[in-house]
Amino acid sequence: MPETAPHSPADLTTLLAGLPGYDADALSAKQAQQIIRQFIQPLHVPEKLAVRDALGRILAEDVVSGIDVPAYDNSAMDGYALRSADLPDNAPAVLSVTGIALAGKAFQGIAERGECVHIMTGAVMPAGLDTVIPQELVQHAGDAAITILPGRIRPGANRRFKGEDLAMGKIALAKGKMLRAAELGLLASLGIAEVIVQRRLRVAFFSTGDELRSVGETLDEGCVYDSNRYTLYGMLSRLGCDIIDMGVIPDDPVLLRAAFENACLSADAVITSGGVSVGMADYTKPMMAEMGDVAFWGINMRPGRPMAFGKVNAGAGSARKSAYLFGLPGNPVAVMISFYFFVRDALLHMAGASPAPLPLVGVRSAAAIRKRPGRTEYQRGILSTAADGNLEVRITGSQGSGILRSMTQANCILVLGDAQADVAAGDLVQVVLFDGLL
Repeated sequence: MPETAPHSPADLTTLLAGLPGYDADALSAKQAQQIIRQFIQPLHVPEKLAVRDALGRILAEDVVSGIDVPAYDNSAMDGYALRSADLPDNAPAVLSVTGIALAGKAFQGIAERGECVHIMTGAVMPAGLDTVIPQELVQHAGDAAITILPGRIRPGANRRFKGEDLAMGKIALAKGKMLRAAELGLLASLGIAEVIVQRRLRVAFFSTGDELRSVGETLDEGCVYDSNRYTLYGMLSRLGCDIIDMGVIPDDPVLLRAAFENACLSADAVITSGGVSVGMADYTKPMMAEMGDVAFWGINMRPGRPMAFGKVNAGAGSARKSAYLFGLPGNPVAVMISFYFFVRDALLHMAGASPAPLPLVGVRSAAAIRKRPGRTEYQRGILSTAADGNLEVRITGSQGSGILRSMTQANCILVLGDAQADVAAGDLVQVVLFDGLL
């Protein structure tokens, strides 16, 4: 199946023209997220995998159940299968035990009125019996008979019906679902050995800057080790992407152009860090504009104001190719914040998933927080349980965008919206938990 091409420039122009208050250098966080969400198109390149190899992959088509789950009425408990009609309202019931039903070995006889069957969890319900009383609720249990006190069990209890989990012909897993451990188990329960998934998204990334050194190189005066490629590697790996690490690209227009072209030709999306600001050696921004169509350059947010999004083009004729572009800031924390709140969902959507927004949880602020209205702020926080048993959050300390250590101390991000002003101790704030992200 051919891959779906990104939107044309005209689509982007139309999209931006319909956005109230559009300013490519000063969008609100919500406007930026809206542009990305509307401009991104998913790729459609399916492949067949064995179920065990499909963990973390995204379904390319609906999975329809070919069987009923469960395949037969069965017991949800270890106990005794009986007729509810044999239980009088105001007197103990004495029922004869006529046999036993085991999981995988059904009771073959017929239970008459006044009889019950000793049954194990998962065993087929004997014909004519409609209720299972757990062993521990039986007043007296012998080999030949049991005694049940009135009111101990309601009719129909502890009976699992054929197809109640999933009926034959129904959609078991919808297209766009990411396959986790539970989904693999469900597929196996349907007897499915292979599944059609989207191919992995290919993402190329590189850092820019003469001051950057890779791990293992000598750290010259005025230089720093490049951490952004390592955080990007980790975040992209968690999303199940095929990763192309292109290293550090110096502040050289010729080398930068070559990097963009190679990345575009080999990947579905390109992520850069650094070079999208207005410094004298920031060549990434003009290179992006020259090679493609950029929707915006800046977001009213902290950290991470300088961020670009659009697409770049490379090649000619039938070999011409486009790739979505995410130009992230250079500061380490800003890279991670920008990725989680603007890039993550876009990549999942490109990969064929149907991502839900990161869930926001309202919790109490343990202390006052300074906040200037007019921009969205993403502050690193530590969520804990206060003495009164309620959840509360405090920031990690200094919120400088270069303090990467703060991300290792935090377990959540406070999301303070555009209109939010200073926060007082005890005020409710919204947080996104790191659990499952980092």
